Amino acid sequence: MFEYAFMRNAAVAILLISPMFGMLGTMIVSREMAFFSDALGHSALTGIALGVALGVTDANAAMMAFGIAFALLLNYIGSKSGNSTDTIISVFSSCSVAAGLAILSKGGNFSKYSGLLVGDILSIKSGELTALAAVFAVAALFYVCCFNWLHAVSVHRSLAKSRGIPVFLVENCFAVLIAVTVMLTIRWVGILIINALLILPAAASRNLSVNMREYHFFSVLFSLFSGAMGLYVSYYTDVATGPTIVIFASALYFGTYAYSRAARR
Repeated sequence: MFEYAFMRNAAVAILLISPMFGMLGTMIVSREMAFFSDALGHSALTGIALGVALGVTDANAAMMAFGIAFALLLNYIGSKSGNSTDTIISVFSSCSVAAGLAILSKGGNFSKYSGLLVGDILSIKSGELTALAAVFAVAALFYVCCFNWLHAVSVHRSLAKSRGIPVFLVENCFAVLIAVTVMLTIRWVGILIINALLILPAAASRNLSVNMREYHFFSVLFSLFSGAMGLYVSYYTDVATGPTIVIFASALYFGTYAYSRAARR
């Protein structure tokens, strides 16, 4: 399967995307931000729609700009509003997706963007791997330097602030990192399944782990395994790669869940 250049590119992309999602997923699950990352994924359509409405020719730039603005706005309003965070995210997500679909469907043109729903990892080019590697490096650096701060904020926000941790800055940096990662990878992974790839390996890891080291290790390991097996199986079965990866990640989650239930008896 690796005699083809597009398969080699896809394999390298999987080796970059999988551990990155495994790392970010642990922080997303720990901070109960699964709905946040899902809303960001769906807002990609809105970013493209605004780009079309404003005459922006680069759809990726429009998605990235809107995703970052969307993430920062959600963070700001969530910190100021008395409503629950999931309610705020739901309101913004529903409004933005509806507006995006309305603009893109005008004149029956939505079919041009329907490929974003499932994604296509096999379409990634060699030059795009460089941008992906750069984001992976930034995510790894943030993970090493800021995880303790982010974990402290997720445990007790007020206590973290009293300890001198720049809570607002850390939360905004993490939100921007998620937005950039989601918007960059969404055309290869797909809007409908990107949140599953972020959440499932971390959730499966949580079923097995007894400490934070195991939690992060298993999350990255499960993500890599799902990515590699999904790519391999999808090539020989002629099935879309993204959904196949999610099937393996789902199997890991249910398997670890059953194991953890049995071990507690």
